[in-house]
Amino acid sequence: MRDEVLRIGNASGFYGDRHEAARELVEGGPLDVLTGDYLAELTMLILWRARQKAPETGYARSFLRQMREVLRPCLDRGVRVVVNAGGLNPAGLAAALRELAGELGLDVRVAHVEGDDLLPRLEELTAAGHGLEHLATGAPLSSLGVPPLTANAYLGGFGIAEALDQGAEVVVTGRVTDASLVVGPAIHRFGWQRSDLDALAGAVVAGHVIECGAQATGGNYAFFHEVPGLEHVGFPIAELHPDGSSVITKHEGTGGLVSVGTVTAQLLYEIGGPRYANPDVTARFDTIRLQAEGADRVRIDGVRGEPPPPELKVAINTLGGFRNRATFVLTGLDIPAKADLVRRQLAARIDLDALDEVDWRLVRSDHADAETNAAATATLTLTVKHHDPTAIGRHGFADACVAIGLASYPGFTLTAPPADAEPFGRYWPALVPATEVDEVVVGPDGASTRLPSAGAEHGVALADRPALEPATAGTGPAPEGATRWVALGTLVGARSGDKGGDANIGLWVRDPSHLGWLEHVAGTPAAVRRLLPEAAELDISVHRLPNLLAVNVVVHGLLGDGVASATRPDPQAKGLGEYLRSRLVDVPTVLLDAQLEAR
Repeated sequence: MRDEVLRIGNASGFYGDRHEAARELVEGGPLDVLTGDYLAELTMLILWRARQKAPETGYARSFLRQMREVLRPCLDRGVRVVVNAGGLNPAGLAAALRELAGELGLDVRVAHVEGDDLLPRLEELTAAGHGLEHLATGAPLSSLGVPPLTANAYLGGFGIAEALDQGAEVVVTGRVTDASLVVGPAIHRFGWQRSDLDALAGAVVAGHVIECGAQATGGNYAFFHEVPGLEHVGFPIAELHPDGSSVITKHEGTGGLVSVGTVTAQLLYEIGGPRYANPDVTARFDTIRLQAEGADRVRIDGVRGEPPPPELKVAINTLGGFRNRATFVLTGLDIPAKADLVRRQLAARIDLDALDEVDWRLVRSDHADAETNAAATATLTLTVKHHDPTAIGRHGFADACVAIGLASYPGFTLTAPPADAEPFGRYWPALVPATEVDEVVVGPDGASTRLPSAGAEHGVALADRPALEPATAGTGPAPEGATRWVALGTLVGARSGDKGGDANIGLWVRDPSHLGWLEHVAGTPAAVRRLLPEAAELDISVHRLPNLLAVNVVVHGLLGDGVASATRPDPQAKGLGEYLRSRLVDVPTVLLDAQLEAR
């Protein structure tokens, strides 16, 4: 029976993902729903800038190019399309899609979901007593000092389900949670109600796995040498069942790998504690069960759900100021002294103390007695931020950096001359009561349907719910005896990413007997600080997920005000997990010997 499984394939993990993935998913095998996730926190600011130049845009235009190729095959095969490519203008994208369909001689039923855009309502909300406090600092939005540019609440899947119930063949949304692109079609297919918490939680987990596209099928995988066909990886498919369980897979014959490891890696991506809150349900990640079910098939079941929180997350973006930077190449001997000379020279030419922010970063990539010139180089990067662009523009900051070129350290080189200051964004995460957000579905016939909020129907705060017992217990202390000093990644996989100003690092092992040792070496804030010295002064949260043989680490404030304003070389913390894997730690010899025997 067709209703027993719902096959959902995700063709986009970000705005700029592989163009041909949509066509490959539609034409590569059985599929019921094609989804695409185009929105990240930074993307909303990018779309705002695009809309300043062309007010009719504000959506992911690459989606239209994909639909030019696959809209006809989707209609012919009965494949529904659900995307959040609408960005800041879902109505505009829906209209553009209808225009495209007309060019192709197709009749397509398009619906869109709106109500996430709270920018026009911010004064109303604050006047009603909703401070929209920053989730990390607690500062009220009124203290921001500059006008917000975008403000979008994260909506759930019931609006998408309503659009599909009305016969939509393509559903375009603005800001919904990434997982909602899977939750909505599952609600429509299986007739779930808001009270079906375990089923909804299972769909959230499946959606979280496939939301980043090829990261679930071997892309960016810690043990990438085990993944075949990385030259052209297949995109993931979630086979959903009526009870909320799922199987993660991909089309036969495509590159990549679906394994317990690749699914675990994606489950740990950009999460916090075991409670993973969504607008429709709170999924308990400490109840997830994974099981290999043949080649490139991993079953997910056992997921428990709790009511959603009474608030929705709101992503607010504003202009943070202006930024400029210069990178000096330092070669050979006396690297620290050369860096110090640059600092003194620029301090004499620029009033650095008068700027809003000054960040110096010396990266010692140089090697002694290097066999090549490049291997003997280090870099010193100066990033400056200020509310007045003229203070750090071409005729101030940039000229000062260039002017010392013949009067500085031996071998003076810039990677490129600095140019004019550029604007940068600031991310402000907040909460708003779900009852304050009006989710509206504009159906294929143009009629609007207003949906009740999940918060209004449940009305239960998470703190009022009894805690569920974890699916499994820990495996005990680390083995005693002799140890060897080896890289953490010898036994541990990692995946890291950003959540606003926080960085998350999911660490997992593949052998249950290694879990006790992992919790010993990385299971406390103190242990993480030993691995990550730059976080010595930051708050760190560590969450145990023994059912996934994992711990999830959240380093609060490592990324400042978020990726749009970050000054770190890795502003989204994508490489942070691999850095931790490279750190040397004491590993019990018995674990290393057992791993060698297993090979």
